[in-house]
Amino acid sequence: MEMEITLKELGSFLEQGAQLIDVRDELSFSYGNIGGSVNIPLEQLKQSYEKYRDQKLVLYCKKGEISLSAAEFLQQKGIEAYSLKEGYLGWLMDHMSEEKAGEETRITAYDVEESIRKRFRKSIWCKFTKAVREYELVKEGDRVAVCISGGKDSMLMAKLFQELKIHNKFDFEVKFLVMDPGYSPANRKVIEENARKLNIPITIFESDIFDSVYNIEKSPCYLCARMRRGHLYHFAQELGCNKIALGHHYDDVIETILMGMLYGAQIQTMMPKLHSTNFEGMELIRPLYLVREDDIKAWRDYNGLHFIQCACKFTDTCTTCNNEENRSKRVEIKELIKKLKEVNQYVEGNIFKSVENVNLETVVAYKKDGVKHHFLDDYDTKK
Repeated sequence: MEMEITLKELGSFLEQGAQLIDVRDELSFSYGNIGGSVNIPLEQLKQSYEKYRDQKLVLYCKKGEISLSAAEFLQQKGIEAYSLKEGYLGWLMDHMSEEKAGEETRITAYDVEESIRKRFRKSIWCKFTKAVREYELVKEGDRVAVCISGGKDSMLMAKLFQELKIHNKFDFEVKFLVMDPGYSPANRKVIEENARKLNIPITIFESDIFDSVYNIEKSPCYLCARMRRGHLYHFAQELGCNKIALGHHYDDVIETILMGMLYGAQIQTMMPKLHSTNFEGMELIRPLYLVREDDIKAWRDYNGLHFIQCACKFTDTCTTCNNEENRSKRVEIKELIKKLKEVNQYVEGNIFKSVENVNLETVVAYKKDGVKHHFLDDYDTKK
């Protein structure tokens, strides 16, 4: 039995009643998937394969490599299973080619901009401008480098800055930066095509960060993120910018708070803006600070947009990204918050506000400017 099918063959398989299954984790599925597919993560599928014994299955992952091994496993168990060649990324490239060919009928950049002004005005635009205003993220004369990774968050942020540039009362400049740390040609093409479709004038610069961290066993993602930020600061500064804007949103903030408590034994948050410690005169700002991830997904889906989640080499073929031992701590925290919300619908807002309501009179110790202060330091003087 053949194990792989092509995109051209997929249609006939589905017409015959085949079930299309995305074997990536739930988070990856939520970032983008093939319409009509269901999400059954790889480990879950391996544990529950008996229920699919009388079905024809077509599996896919990001590039078709993990799903191929999954199809082989299922075929050995006597189940008719196939892997979609080139996976979700291959489907996405084909989908974009079809859209480009029928450009006169597809959604335009203007439609996307209109959706921000109207349908998503309250949930996205107003929260974006509130963060810009409340945290003083953009000031007159600023030159902001909007950093685009190619995902939904940074692409939305770019469109919001274009709107802000049109409607703002004071003058500032914007550059749209894409750093290519070693993307595959397919991933880079997805980013470039989305930028073209959304009318975002990107500037691309290249680095070899992926190659530098590829063989690092301990915390390669953390090291990669640190190196990428340093390169972004450097290139933005070369372009005359004084700020870089990153696409972290409200959910990133509350997840960071819990991660610090549960895994770092500390109470801290992801700040809406920071002064760079290594690049004098540079700041980092987070304009999506008050925007919910679900609203970003709703904007993406309403406009029929498809973005990459993570374009690094690790997720191209990584089988360890999904197992229990090596799962991302942030994914675990997302699942924890989801469970807590079932009991308390206000849990997310309470986590967010908790770091705004810190009472130093009721903490045992805290740090300020690198110096640790203990409640006993002045305890006896407060009698």
